[in-house]
Amino acid sequence: MLPLEALADPVRRAIVERLADGEVGAGEIAADFPVSRPAISRHLRVLREAGLVTSRVAGQHRIYALDRRPLAELDAWLGRFRPLPALGGPASRLDALDTEMHRGRRARRTTERGDTDDHAAG
Repeated sequence: MLPLEALADPVRRAIVERLADGEVGAGEIAADFPVSRPAISRHLRVLREAGLVTSRVAGQHRIYALDRRPLAELDAWLGRFRPLPALGGPASRLDALDTEMHRGRRARRTTERGDTDDHAAG
Protein backbone atom coordinates (compact mmCIF):
# COMPACT_ATOMS: atom_id res chain seq x y z
CA MET A 1 0.00 0.00 0.00
CA LEU A 2 1.29 3.45 -0.87
CA PRO A 3 1.89 5.96 1.93
CA LEU A 4 -0.71 8.34 0.52
CA GLU A 5 -3.35 5.59 0.58
CA ALA A 6 -2.43 4.67 4.15
CA LEU A 7 -2.72 8.30 5.24
CA ALA A 8 -6.20 8.63 3.74
CA ASP A 9 -7.69 7.29 6.97
CA PRO A 10 -8.01 9.85 9.81
CA VAL A 11 -7.14 7.31 12.52
CA ARG A 12 -3.93 6.37 10.71
CA ARG A 13 -3.05 10.04 10.27
CA ALA A 14 -3.57 10.55 14.00
CA ILE A 15 -1.33 7.56 14.77
CA VAL A 16 1.39 9.03 12.54
CA GLU A 17 1.04 12.36 14.36
CA ARG A 18 1.30 10.55 17.70
CA LEU A 19 4.53 8.86 16.56
CA ALA A 20 6.05 12.13 15.32
CA ASP A 21 7.42 12.82 18.82
CA GLY A 22 9.09 9.44 19.21
CA GLU A 23 8.52 5.75 19.84
CA VAL A 24 5.26 4.65 21.43
CA GLY A 25 4.03 1.25 22.59
CA ALA A 26 1.07 -0.37 20.86
CA GLY A 27 -0.94 -0.31 24.11
CA GLU A 28 -0.38 3.43 24.54
CA ILE A 29 -1.46 4.05 20.96
CA ALA A 30 -4.60 1.95 21.44
CA ALA A 31 -5.44 3.84 24.64
CA ASP A 32 -5.49 7.13 22.68
CA PHE A 33 -8.39 6.06 20.44
CA PRO A 34 -12.04 5.12 21.00
CA VAL A 35 -11.72 2.03 18.80
CA SER A 36 -10.87 -1.56 19.67
CA ARG A 37 -7.31 -2.81 20.05
CA PRO A 38 -7.73 -5.15 17.08
CA ALA A 39 -8.77 -2.15 14.95
CA ILE A 40 -5.64 -0.25 16.06
CA SER A 41 -3.55 -3.33 15.26
CA ARG A 42 -4.97 -3.34 11.73
CA HIS A 43 -4.23 0.37 11.33
CA LEU A 44 -0.66 -0.18 12.54
CA ARG A 45 -0.25 -3.09 10.12
CA VAL A 46 -1.40 -0.90 7.22
CA LEU A 47 1.05 1.83 8.27
CA ARG A 48 3.84 -0.74 8.58
CA GLU A 49 3.09 -2.24 5.15
CA ALA A 50 3.11 1.28 3.66
CA GLY A 51 6.56 1.83 5.17
CA LEU A 52 5.40 4.66 7.42
CA VAL A 53 6.13 2.95 10.74
CA THR A 54 8.56 0.39 12.04
CA SER A 55 8.11 -1.87 15.03
CA ARG A 56 10.32 -3.73 17.44
CA VAL A 57 9.65 -6.06 20.34
CA ALA A 58 10.72 -4.98 23.80
CA GLY A 59 9.87 -7.71 26.29
CA GLN A 60 6.16 -8.32 25.95
CA HIS A 61 5.53 -4.99 24.23
CA ARG A 62 5.61 -3.94 20.61
CA ILE A 63 7.10 -0.48 20.15
CA TYR A 64 6.31 1.59 17.07
CA ALA A 65 8.34 4.40 15.51
CA LEU A 66 7.70 6.70 12.60
CA ASP A 67 9.79 6.20 9.48
CA ARG A 68 10.01 9.66 7.94
CA ARG A 69 11.48 8.62 4.58
CA PRO A 70 8.15 7.91 2.86
CA LEU A 71 6.83 11.22 4.21
CA ALA A 72 9.84 13.04 2.75
CA GLU A 73 9.18 11.39 -0.62
CA LEU A 74 5.51 12.36 -0.40
CA ASP A 75 6.46 15.93 0.55
CA ALA A 76 8.80 16.15 -2.44
CA TRP A 77 6.03 14.93 -4.73
CA LEU A 78 3.49 17.37 -3.23
CA GLY A 79 6.02 20.19 -3.62
CA ARG A 80 5.36 20.13 -7.35
CA PHE A 81 1.83 21.37 -6.67
CA ARG A 82 2.61 24.14 -4.21
CA PRO A 83 2.52 27.64 -5.70
CA LEU A 84 5.91 29.29 -5.73
CA PRO A 85 5.87 32.90 -4.50
CA ALA A 86 7.51 34.05 -7.74
CA LEU A 87 4.68 32.49 -9.74
CA GLY A 88 1.88 34.61 -8.34
CA GLY A 89 0.95 32.91 -5.10
CA PRO A 90 -0.73 34.90 -2.32
CA ALA A 91 2.59 35.70 -0.65
CA SER A 92 4.04 37.26 -3.80
CA ARG A 93 0.91 39.36 -4.34
CA LEU A 94 1.19 40.72 -0.81
CA ASP A 95 4.90 41.39 -1.32
CA ALA A 96 4.10 43.24 -4.55
CA LEU A 97 1.44 45.32 -2.77
CA ASP A 98 3.94 46.15 0.00
CA THR A 99 6.52 47.22 -2.59
CA GLU A 100 4.01 49.45 -4.39
CA MET A 101 2.94 51.05 -1.11
CA HIS A 102 6.59 51.86 -0.29
CA ARG A 103 7.12 53.28 -3.79
CA GLY A 104 4.03 55.46 -3.41
CA ARG A 105 5.18 56.78 -0.04
CA ARG A 106 8.66 57.44 -1.40
CA ALA A 107 7.22 59.27 -4.42
CA ARG A 108 4.99 61.40 -2.18
CA ARG A 109 7.93 62.33 0.07
CA THR A 110 10.05 63.21 -2.96
CA THR A 111 7.24 65.31 -4.42
CA GLU A 112 6.62 67.05 -1.10
CA ARG A 113 10.32 67.80 -0.68
CA GLY A 114 10.53 68.96 -4.28
CA ASP A 115 7.50 71.25 -3.85
CA THR A 116 8.96 72.69 -0.65
CA ASP A 117 12.34 73.24 -2.31
CA ASP A 118 10.68 74.95 -5.32
CA HIS A 119 8.79 77.33 -3.00
CA ALA A 120 11.90 78.12 -1.00
CA ALA A 121 13.90 78.84 -4.19
CA GLY A 122 11.13 80.96 -5.77
